[in-house]
Amino acid sequence: MKEILSKCKCGVFFTANEHRDYYESAEKWLTGQMNDQSDIDEIGKDVWNEMIKRDTILRLQFYPDTPIGFYTVYHYDYDCLISKAKEIFRGA
Repeated sequence: MKEILSKCKCGVFFTANEHRDYYESAEKWLTGQMNDQSDIDEIGKDVWNEMIKRDTILRLQFYPDTPIGFYTVYHYDYDCLISKAKEIFRGA
């Protein structure tokens, strides 16, 4: 996380299990957050299914360059979430 924080010129937001604050299932909350099927495909079917199975949603939203351009990463495992965010920086 320190590496991500140091590389972002703007905000970094981490949430864990926000769906529980609304008494929603992981599946219902995730579906409400997605704009279309491409958003779901980007997460990956295996990760999507495992978040639902474990009732665990980790989300990292970060703004590397400007306050309007951001990336959002979802996962059920914190270390994998951070790894995926770092991959975005390597690819950008």
